[in-house]
Amino acid sequence: MEYKHFSHEHNLSMYQVQPGQQFRCSGCDKFCDRTIYACWQCKFYLHEHCGNATRYIRHPFHAPHHLILCPYPTYPSNCFLCNACGTTGTRFSYCCALCEVDLHVNCAFLPPKVSHKAHPHELILNLSNQTSDHNSVNQMCKICRKSLDSKHWSYECAICVNYGVHTLCATSEMKMGLYQMDDGECSAPKAQQGAPMAQQAPSEGQVQQVELTPEEALALLHIMGLSNANVNAASYV
Repeated sequence: MEYKHFSHEHNLSMYQVQPGQQFRCSGCDKFCDRTIYACWQCKFYLHEHCGNATRYIRHPFHAPHHLILCPYPTYPSNCFLCNACGTTGTRFSYCCALCEVDLHVNCAFLPPKVSHKAHPHELILNLSNQTSDHNSVNQMCKICRKSLDSKHWSYECAICVNYGVHTLCATSEMKMGLYQMDDGECSAPKAQQGAPMAQQAPSEGQVQQVELTPEEALALLHIMGLSNANVNAASYV
């Protein structure tokens, strides 16, 4: 069975990674394991979660606008700085071109709460780009012992004073679908019953529509290099 992903010109086939094989994901630039989507002729591979990431999300970190899944950075430097973890990225991102907000796919779906073996209490994701009132400016991550930058997200303990950790130190878990929009706005692709979740190539005439503000539509067209195209700015198909 073949699947179509918007970021690649060819159909992708599912493949189960075998022990000893190494494939780097073209969506997040991390090594793949388990099930991947592959274009063998282009050496293009996607994790299952990267291949199934929905095209648009409403994220509480940036409530005013949709975040749009972009297959490559929109900046002249060909990279972006993730607002969540503070590291750079060169592949997929959820972005708001109007506000220059960028999130790695993995960061966009960080779970709101996690447990870690290094701490007895639940850790809560802080999206506010500032540490809690009781935390000091020079707080250190309690796991790696490096500085916590108050400009980026962290996991914090609501019980223990000054207990915070980097998101990357706390977990590699993701909660895909957390910020999936309602059917009236956008919905993630659904797999056929009995088949792995994936984005099947749409049948002829099948479309998916999401309502965008005129500003968001113009920003999206700029990303796609279609700023001079004659399109309806109120919706993007």
